[in-house]
Amino acid sequence: MGSVIMHNVVSVDGFIADKNDDVGPLHEWYFNGDTPIEGDDEFDHSGSGSPFKVSKASAEYVRSTWTAIGTIVMGRTLFDLVNGWEGRPPTGDHVVVVSHRPKPEGWHPEASYHFVDDVKAATDKAQELSGDRLVAVNAGEVGGQILAAGLVDEVAMDVVPVVFGSGKRYFGGIDGQHLLADPHVVIQGEGVLHLRFKVRH
Repeated sequence: MGSVIMHNVVSVDGFIADKNDDVGPLHEWYFNGDTPIEGDDEFDHSGSGSPFKVSKASAEYVRSTWTAIGTIVMGRTLFDLVNGWEGRPPTGDHVVVVSHRPKPEGWHPEASYHFVDDVKAATDKAQELSGDRLVAVNAGEVGGQILAAGLVDEVAMDVVPVVFGSGKRYFGGIDGQHLLADPHVVIQGEGVLHLRFKVRH
């Protein structure tokens, strides 16, 4: 089975958005370079009308990570915010949404989106769908719950040099201490630092 990696862009003080779910400058690095990230050109995943163009160092890292992902696990808040990317995830072939509410009626029946109401069941389903490919868990409340349940193998952070002061935390409302190994990936892009840590179980 593929590894489970918790991933998000994050401020230096550990926030993935402000209290209104606005990401502010966190995604600016996606547009500050001259190297495009290959992807689905039909749907504007950037939300800006502009294609992703990053520094060369970031492009190599993002491409290799995205191509390894088979399934994304996300919470219902993010699903509702982006309307599930209209059934076309930025990477991977499948999406598992952790939610107590079912899929909206008639919503993109062609898309491989699965609604599951429990983080362990959601992670199991994502691994089943991914096979040997990575499961990418979005950070936040759902990601924190999956980490707390001992189901995350790696934590990946794209750290942006901004301090939010308050907002939505990378690890959600996680309680207790969780140890990580020293980062085995440290890549400096422009306006972002890519870090990956193995979780010490």
